[in-house]
Amino acid sequence: MMIRSMTGFGRAESNREGRKYTVEIKAVNHRFLEMNVKLPKLLSVFEASVRNLVKERIDRGKIDVFITYEDQGGIQGHVTYNSELAGEYMKCLEQLGQDFPAIRNDVSVMALSRCPDVLSVQETGPDEDEILKELTETVRAALDSLIEAREAEGETLRKDLVEKLQDMEKSVAVIEERAPKIQEEYKSRLREKVQELMGEREIDEGRLIAEVVIYADKVAVDEEIVRLKSHINSMSQVLKEGGSCGRKLDFIAQEMNREANTTLSKANDLTISDVAIDLKTGIEKIREQIQNIE
Repeated sequence: MMIRSMTGFGRAESNREGRKYTVEIKAVNHRFLEMNVKLPKLLSVFEASVRNLVKERIDRGKIDVFITYEDQGGIQGHVTYNSELAGEYMKCLEQLGQDFPAIRNDVSVMALSRCPDVLSVQETGPDEDEILKELTETVRAALDSLIEAREAEGETLRKDLVEKLQDMEKSVAVIEERAPKIQEEYKSRLREKVQELMGEREIDEGRLIAEVVIYADKVAVDEEIVRLKSHINSMSQVLKEGGSCGRKLDFIAQEMNREANTTLSKANDLTISDVAIDLKTGIEKIREQIQNIE
């Protein structure tokens, strides 16, 4: 599976017998999945269905879904005539004419048709299942577009992270090569200082070696180097596997930072200190990029 960025935009349109659907989906970074869906009133009953469609495809990010609907086919329907009700109205009107003979009785068909519910228009159109099917197809097409954009940016992020991990490997190799030399250099400096203080007297080699061992234990970064290598390999493997791996990568980066901090705190050597600082800077850049990964 490919790595996906959490940012992207997807859009899709469909037109079914004059019913036009437009779906736009915008995604930005977020620790979890947060969704905002805006639907026209006519389609509001389908909000839960739209949310479920997004959840099926998206794991993390702040997602804004905008849906518009336009019925270009116009109102469809037919007129119905209630003959029984019209008959009741006619009886009442005739009775009015008898009760008030002074008033001209000029009931016409047009006048009778204006009486409430004599004529009524019943709108016809697609049922909810049909609309949901059409809307679902459009939302899925917009999601395909969004995911394609996220995967393209995700591939760019993956390449950048691979390069940064390669730089980290070089830094770790420098520390690994330099670390054993520190002990010998300290031993030489200590011997010179002791010799300077003792003059012609013989140096106690046992005491000297013991002091060097204590110093070496304080500055040893062997375990940190092993763990850093392991974390670099783990992150490289996760990047190869892809998928929704942002949280896993962030955890590995935190562990990397912990080992780099320990290495820097133990370093009593300018070369290792400089490299450890570069290492921390590189890890921080990696963590920034990982925040963009789903």
